[in-house]
Amino acid sequence: MLVFCIFPRQMSGPRPVVLSGPSGAGKSTLLKRLMKEYEGVFGFSVSHTTRNPRPGEEDGKGLNCLPMLLGATLLPVADVLSSVSSEDYHFVTREKMQEAIDNNELIENAEFSGNMYGTSKSSIEDVQAQNLICILDVDIQGVRNIKETDLNPIYISIQPPSMEILEQRLRDRKTETEESLQKRLEAARIDMELSKEEGVFDLVIINDDLDEAYEKLKSVLIEEIQKVQDAKK
Repeated sequence: MLVFCIFPRQMSGPRPVVLSGPSGAGKSTLLKRLMKEYEGVFGFSVSHTTRNPRPGEEDGKGLNCLPMLLGATLLPVADVLSSVSSEDYHFVTREKMQEAIDNNELIENAEFSGNMYGTSKSSIEDVQAQNLICILDVDIQGVRNIKETDLNPIYISIQPPSMEILEQRLRDRKTETEESLQKRLEAARIDMELSKEEGVFDLVIINDDLDEAYEKLKSVLIEEIQKVQDAKK
């Protein structure tokens, strides 16, 4: 995997949230619940990728609701909550992605299984400018890269109860070939191990009980949530 990171200037606004964890750990379910309870508090930075869209995915629309490569537009919360996918992206060409890297437009990017992924700095800034908490859904490499910047987010990892449960969840989706599934599971094993390292995350949530996991997620974010709500009064 190739990883590249840009060091941005300090961004203003509410502290962003870096949310990480394997696909299938339950991040989308927890985020939908959080957004439903705290509507108008969060904005979501959609990653960019060179991979092809999966069935049902729409460019820039989904749980991670927003920005284009050089700008952002907030979607109505109803559009976000109606999404069935937690992995919608902005789908761009490899040339466009490389152009963004060359122009220092990305806060982090990585390459996995021949596909490029990245998060634009402008997408985060646009969310913060609207006094919203920006959530970045990134992999463990993205977490490490962002830690080398001065973004100063809250780092949260959502993990499955076990590899066996995670594998069953991914198989039930029926969106992976056996080869891609095994690559995803191997990445998940690495993710689960690295999440145990001291100082990587502010909070690691094992999602074996949805209600308990949600309360833990909410508790670490409630201070920033209240700041946004107070500013709107």
